[in-house]
Amino acid sequence: MTNGPVLIDLEDEATAGPVSVADAPPVPETDAPAPTGQAMQMAARLAARRSSRLARWFWALAAAVVGAMVSLAAWDVATRLLERAPVLGWILTALLAALLLVGALIALREIAAIRRLGNLDGLRRAADAALAGQNLAQARAVADRLVALYGHREDTRWGRERLAERRDDQFDAAALLALAEAELLAPLDKAASREVEAAARQVATVTALVPLALADVVAALSANLRMIRRVAEIYGGRSGFFGGWRLTRAVFTHLVATGMVAVGDDLIEPLLGGSILSKLSRRFGEGLVNGALSARVGVAAMEVCRPLPFSPGRRPSVRGIVQRALSGLFSRKFG
Repeated sequence: MTNGPVLIDLEDEATAGPVSVADAPPVPETDAPAPTGQAMQMAARLAARRSSRLARWFWALAAAVVGAMVSLAAWDVATRLLERAPVLGWILTALLAALLLVGALIALREIAAIRRLGNLDGLRRAADAALAGQNLAQARAVADRLVALYGHREDTRWGRERLAERRDDQFDAAALLALAEAELLAPLDKAASREVEAAARQVATVTALVPLALADVVAALSANLRMIRRVAEIYGGRSGFFGGWRLTRAVFTHLVATGMVAVGDDLIEPLLGGSILSKLSRRFGEGLVNGALSARVGVAAMEVCRPLPFSPGRRPSVRGIVQRALSGLFSRKFG
């Protein structure tokens, strides 16, 4: 045991300069599981889940009963007012008629939206048939339908003119459809990719910063619903409420069936690098994985909404979209 003072030599530490907290090694989280994109996986299951036939019958009958009761009550009130106060009765009758007219217009808009989505699907099927059979006549019919689809849009005017100039020089179906794809759909693909990038960035940010339970699931589902709706609008399939929900279910059902809504480390690590990925907190890592899975959803929405199938080499890269969308989220922190 030493009775005198203890001398500690600090010369090496003094010459080394001040120590930065940022240079300290990360605290190992050996027991913490890797990010899995739980919010996006739960949102995908919710969107793709199909209710049972019994539940659909229940809600349909409940809506019919409630609608009948409300209609009879409104009619009863209107007839009584006509007897007691004719002016008020006629005003209420006019309001009810206006309500029915607006409801009919909404129904017509929903039917038109479903028809637009069906038109896009029919174009894609016709293009697949023309390519499979190498039928030039069918390919020309598809090109004509495509020009008619975008004939009212100013952003496709230059592409339509270019297609009209060069279409007669194409002598096989694949070349003609590739030309139509390059001239008409390439600008739309870029616009759709930007929407996907924005949605992936939003999902990544919200799920990384919002610690509330189920809030990240709601944010991810709502952002993906808006993204799918915008992608459909870009390709000319503007959807209403029911058409948009059907489209969303089709996209998520495809992703769940193919297993693409799965762990995203294979998508994130090649972009960030294993060293940076290991420094991420679990919450920030979950945000990045959810953003990457949103990019997968966006690419699937582009494939579903696009009037022509992607030719080889033109399908957008999910990794490229993820890199452009999410690079800003970690470049400032780890740059």
